[in-house]
Amino acid sequence: MNVVSGAKAPEVTDLHRAAERLEGVAHRTPVMTSSQFDDITGARVFFKCECFQRMGAFKFRGAFNTVASLEPAERARGVVTHSSGNHGQAVALAAKLFDHTKAYVVVPKNAPQVKLQAMEGYGAEIVLCEPTMAERESGATQIIERTGAALIHPFDDPRVIAGQSTAARELIEQAGRPLDLILVPVGGGGLASGTALAARYFSPSTRVIGCEPAGADDACRSVELGRRVPVESPATIADGLRGQLSQLTFELIHKYVDQMVRVQEADIRAAMRWVWDRMKILIEPSAAVPVAALMAGQIEAGGKSVGIILSGGNVDIEAVIDHG
Repeated sequence: MNVVSGAKAPEVTDLHRAAERLEGVAHRTPVMTSSQFDDITGARVFFKCECFQRMGAFKFRGAFNTVASLEPAERARGVVTHSSGNHGQAVALAAKLFDHTKAYVVVPKNAPQVKLQAMEGYGAEIVLCEPTMAERESGATQIIERTGAALIHPFDDPRVIAGQSTAARELIEQAGRPLDLILVPVGGGGLASGTALAARYFSPSTRVIGCEPAGADDACRSVELGRRVPVESPATIADGLRGQLSQLTFELIHKYVDQMVRVQEADIRAAMRWVWDRMKILIEPSAAVPVAALMAGQIEAGGKSVGIILSGGNVDIEAVIDHG
């Protein structure tokens, strides 16, 4: 592995190993198209439907790759993470698949109820906390001190990033033509980092564009200023994108993501409803962010082949309808 400012970034061999571990375990999710969407955007768009992944989101890839990377003695002590929902579900499911390894998930009190119920359904022990990163990390640390469980960070882990890279790698293979652009949502940066590395190694001519809610735009600010700039109180319907970049994901995004764009809340809701209504695919708000960036004309895509990773489909329907 290469060293990135003190942390280790995945090399191509790590991406290959992740793909091998996930073969036959993760779903090779479909890539879908929409002639109506192509007409709206003037691009040829390929949607990588991670909303159909196990537990409903791309997060399963990184979580399973990391749990699979642990030594049996480490897994025996359990695994712990902190998550607003999808990563917690992914860790809980991955742990269950390894002889029912114990999983602990520290969850902010404002996490969507549908995701909380799913984590419990997979057998995780839930510990609620205040909705700040400091409280999430503190809660996980306390569990580690008490149980010896292995931390599976939502994004600040090269094994997680390598696992997430497999979604973009599959998209590149499934599109059937070279992709000019891949659009990806950005929260903590694990998926964006993995996507950028997949493009670098497997499709170097493809530009990667990170898409972020304007109310949770720490990645945009950080890239603009060349250093990590947190957003203290992220405010967005896209609950999965409220996380802050780590040093590792910031440096990977700064180096390998070609462009960052901010997306407005109204555009996120409109894009999500369009995909629901026209494509009949249930996506969550976070997955709608790159769709919104393209629909709102924030990206020059006319005549281009564009991949979009629909990151997940775990929707708290009542909350979304009430919010909208």
